[in-house]
Amino acid sequence: MSSTDPVAELRTTAAIRARARFLLERARAGDSAWFGVDDDALPATATEVAAVTRSRYPELDVPFHSRWRHFEAGGVDRRADLDVRAMIDLTVVSVLLDAGAGPRWRYAEDASGLSFARSEGLGVASWHAFTDGLFSTDPEQPLRVDAAGLRAVTPELLADAFQVTSANPLVGLEGRAQLLRRLGDTLAADPAVFGPEGRPGGMFDVLVGPDDVVSAHAILSQLLSSLSGIWLTGNVIGGQPLGDVWPHPAVPGTGPSAGWMPFHKLSQWLTYSLLEPFGWAGVTVTGIDELTGLPEYRNGGLLLDTGVLRLRDPDAAQREWVVDDELVVEWRALTVALLDELAPLVRTELGADVPLACVLEGGTWQAGRATAGRLRNGLPPLTITSDGTVF
Repeated sequence: MSSTDPVAELRTTAAIRARARFLLERARAGDSAWFGVDDDALPATATEVAAVTRSRYPELDVPFHSRWRHFEAGGVDRRADLDVRAMIDLTVVSVLLDAGAGPRWRYAEDASGLSFARSEGLGVASWHAFTDGLFSTDPEQPLRVDAAGLRAVTPELLADAFQVTSANPLVGLEGRAQLLRRLGDTLAADPAVFGPEGRPGGMFDVLVGPDDVVSAHAILSQLLSSLSGIWLTGNVIGGQPLGDVWPHPAVPGTGPSAGWMPFHKLSQWLTYSLLEPFGWAGVTVTGIDELTGLPEYRNGGLLLDTGVLRLRDPDAAQREWVVDDELVVEWRALTVALLDELAPLVRTELGADVPLACVLEGGTWQAGRATAGRLRNGLPPLTITSDGTVF
């Protein structure tokens, strides 16, 4: 990390953790305008997460929190016969399409006769869009993603692939299509990494050396350095796009990085989701716990629903918020910091030293979904208006 490069600093998980921890301690001291923290509720939350984990994985053979879990929705193995570069192609596009779907959208899969909503639906829909060749310009090679194919994606094509109608609306459809087109432009502009055809899978050859070892943070760093220009946020320092980095007046830092809270949620979710394709290709991925917990509405919702976090103004739950609101930025930061505290408690409850990627999967994400189902029919505790590219 360069001490003179604020953008490089904001692209590290060390900065995410340090700044999130600062906001958590500030909230504990009673200095947050938005949240209180009840540390006494953490052990019961850990017990609930451990119980959900054991119910799903009785042998504690918990896989990573990954997009590949959604490709297994309904107990169907959709991995198919893909090489590692095709798996990376698929994973990148599918994860970038994996923001909140909204409560009314579903995807009906003809082959299985099953219907899926939310993340599973988005995963299955993006799988079929990929295998149908939506993102490839070569009809002889449909199982790939290339820059020209992404540049050709329109909201209409995406709506058709995702079965979107007025009666089956998908939140942020235009934003998703725009994100894919921007991805296409970015891939085409960097042939040294993505090859002459602009394939996401090209990063495999850049990252993996002759020893077949790569660190999780190296994968994340490559994604952030190569793809930060695709994000629609408009947050910049010195003309450089920041992506999922948001202003909060209390966040410490030096120089231009002060007052910015980084998350890189989708980029980290993508990194988690690439761990298995790299592993299946025989690559050893190190430093998995350098990645942070994911600051999204299932993990953050769990902390609110179990009382670890409480809103100082209960009426805030009745309002609609946007992603750069101070309350939302702080909620996400507190989620990151508290997941780091919750994880060792969950490990103790399980009697197993599982990585954070497995605590999330076992885990906090599913427990957050379960509490939301009990309390609000599956809806999160706070309403966030999103363009389909953050949550």
